[in-house]
Amino acid sequence: MDIAAARTFLEILKTGSFVAAAANLNITQTAVSARIRVLEEQIGQPLFVRSKAGARLTPAGQQFHRFAMTMVQVWENAQRAVALPLARNRHVTLGAEFSLWSPLLKHWLLWMRQEWPSVGIGITIDSADRLIEQVQDGSLDVAVLYGLPQRPGLVTEFLFEEHLILVRAPSNGREPEAADHVGVFWGDDFHSSYRAAFPDEPSPMVSISHGPLALDYIIEAGGSGYFRAEFVKRYVDDGQVVPVPDSPTFSYSASLVHSTKVEDDMIDAIRNGLRAAVVLSSANATSD
Repeated sequence: MDIAAARTFLEILKTGSFVAAAANLNITQTAVSARIRVLEEQIGQPLFVRSKAGARLTPAGQQFHRFAMTMVQVWENAQRAVALPLARNRHVTLGAEFSLWSPLLKHWLLWMRQEWPSVGIGITIDSADRLIEQVQDGSLDVAVLYGLPQRPGLVTEFLFEEHLILVRAPSNGREPEAADHVGVFWGDDFHSSYRAAFPDEPSPMVSISHGPLALDYIIEAGGSGYFRAEFVKRYVDDGQVVPVPDSPTFSYSASLVHSTKVEDDMIDAIRNGLRAAVVLSSANATSD
């Protein structure tokens, strides 16, 4: 399989046309068309429908999309690993969910650079589903995820437990209403627990899947929402939000997910580094 063809496929998808893809890739439109034609011959299905408005994916193209992304990512990881100096001939790739990267990954990176300076490191921030797919297909060595996902061929290890607490913007003389609540997506388990705790509350008018963005919105516009206790502590200390008294808290576990193919000593290093990062993150949150 030609990686250039997969990259061309992704560029057409990103730009919406063969012409724009050719310009971005610095090749002719004829070359773009030839690459896609060969790709379609190899797959045995048309991948794009072309029109005056541009190019859109066929059902086969939609199916091929994630495989093209994986192929390019695996190739880029291989290039990085092989290109490492001889003194740094090992490479590890780790992914984390959007709401987990700060400050956990910063502390983990610093720990790895100090304890394993000869190991090359690649970091990916993505959704849980995408991260699991990448661990399964080998483009990622490990992923740090909320919850305890179980997948064939993957090992899931409990890493740490956090609590989600309800906070709101200062009232400024007006009592908050149920309609002010912002729905922050923390996974299906949290959603089920939340609905059980608040069975009569209407669906939120605003729902945000990224915790930091939801918190920024609440600070600016008002309202309430559930957030990781350690993450939100400094905002509570600064008076930008206040805890809602007598509100339920929810446990929220994080896990380390990896393939059985990853070398044991590297998994040990990643695991030890993450546990050290958890301790440091907790210590910093307490001292802030």
